[in-house]
Amino acid sequence: MRSEKKRKESRSLLIAGGFSFLFSAAILFGARLDSVENVDVKDITLWLQLAAFTVIFTGLSLLLWRLMDGLQDRGVSFAGKTVNKITGVFNVTDAQADVAAFLFLLLCWLPVFLAVYPGFFVYDAQDEYIQVATRVFSTHHPLVHVLLLGGMLCGVHKLTGSYNLGIACYMVFQMVLAAGVFTFLFSYLRTKKVSRMLRLVGLVWLGVFPTVVMFTLCSAKDALFTLALLLLLVCLLEMGTGETFFDARGWQLLFVLGGMGMMLLRNNGFYAFLVMIPLLLLVQKKRRGRLLFLSLCAVAGCMLINGGLKAALHAEDSEYQELLTVPIQQLARTYQYAPDVFSGEELKSLYEILDEETLSLYTPRLSDPVKYRFDNETFARNKGKYAKLWLRVGMKKPLIYLNAWWMTSYGFWYPDTIINVYGGNTVFTFTYKDNSYFGYEVEQPGVRESKIPWLNEVYRKLSLEVWKEKIPVISWLFSPGAMFWLYAFLFAWLLNNGRYELLRPFLPMFVIWLTVLLGPTYLPRYVLFLWYAFPLLLAVTQMGMRGEKT
Repeated sequence: MRSEKKRKESRSLLIAGGFSFLFSAAILFGARLDSVENVDVKDITLWLQLAAFTVIFTGLSLLLWRLMDGLQDRGVSFAGKTVNKITGVFNVTDAQADVAAFLFLLLCWLPVFLAVYPGFFVYDAQDEYIQVATRVFSTHHPLVHVLLLGGMLCGVHKLTGSYNLGIACYMVFQMVLAAGVFTFLFSYLRTKKVSRMLRLVGLVWLGVFPTVVMFTLCSAKDALFTLALLLLLVCLLEMGTGETFFDARGWQLLFVLGGMGMMLLRNNGFYAFLVMIPLLLLVQKKRRGRLLFLSLCAVAGCMLINGGLKAALHAEDSEYQELLTVPIQQLARTYQYAPDVFSGEELKSLYEILDEETLSLYTPRLSDPVKYRFDNETFARNKGKYAKLWLRVGMKKPLIYLNAWWMTSYGFWYPDTIINVYGGNTVFTFTYKDNSYFGYEVEQPGVRESKIPWLNEVYRKLSLEVWKEKIPVISWLFSPGAMFWLYAFLFAWLLNNGRYELLRPFLPMFVIWLTVLLGPTYLPRYVLFLWYAFPLLLAVTQMGMRGEKT
């Protein structure tokens, strides 16, 4: 008995210590990257601070976990029985509750839609529209989304002569789809006996929190991608906690469709799903053959659709810079800060794929200025040559390589990051100044026609001004880094309690988060799932507090 207790204490200390070490490193490294754009790993002060912070946060984590376990041991739900009694006075059927949730979400979003009419047509929107308008396609953006967005815009314009109406139709389509997926989520959580108040909190969050609303009314592919991912998360939760997933065709079909959706709508979704398959098979104790079959169906469906569209549209597929974002940025940073490390032959090779003018455009937080002028054709002719160049230079200056990567990714793991990667860049209707949290504008051929100007101004300030990220506590709700660590803290607690079945649904989220670390910069749009899945996280936390296997 004593030995078992000691093992549990050691396990808790190990998990809390590991979490605290990573969290402390994120704070200390991130603060240096934010202020001086460099982490000096030879600084002894840094490591002394890391040790001290790790000890402090380990103690705090263990204390908070003990409090949460106390609730668990007493069988107290997250919101409490009293809250359920209060909300229980509303005697409505499940169907009525679902309709009310669906309408509530649409009514919350409608005033903002009218304020920013025809919606946020931004983040590659013009490029996707032009592909359809000119019938010249590439695989730079997912073809499914290109056809959906550009096709709807061109089709409505052809019928009505209005581009704005075409954009608005797409926004209404996305709003209705999002409301439907969110309603399905809350309906499912009701079957898992998640408290009414917690479902209400989640509903209000999805209805009014600005980050959720911004992207629900945004033409970027991120919203549809995240909705598909959310359906997949629900399937994985049912797989781990339910009894009928592998006997219910509806659940299995939803798993395939959710997986296909995330793979079709973002390239990193495809890679993340492939990585997720063996991990799922590892934790799935029964029906592994069926799980493998469903996963392969999703992959095959994605490849058939993508391959068919690519062939039918004669889409160009010759770009490498999206996959090589980090190596390109590492070479550019090394050239900027330590050009002497390049030999004459190495410099000649570098200029073949990145000329001097391009290398001079290096900015630490954003790879786009250099990446967009990368010579794909030259690289394609001798990939091995340039891979060896990258490796040789990296062996000479590994710390520069590390800092180059951290500078484009630290916003995903540093809680106090100010999102200002586009500072100074001029777009269609404004110039980014001290904040680039959200794109906000309407790209051509659309134009803003606000029906509620004061609310439009509120969202302009939320998108382009820094004040929200300087308000204590509130700023964390807008921060990708802070939201990530909230998830990580609760995951560590579930891991400590052996609730692996509740961790499973978030596996694809974590894999996708790892892939965005290799992206061109840090923006909330790339990790929108941190906000869309927040009600699911709260629900899973309540399930973990119940103490028994669900």
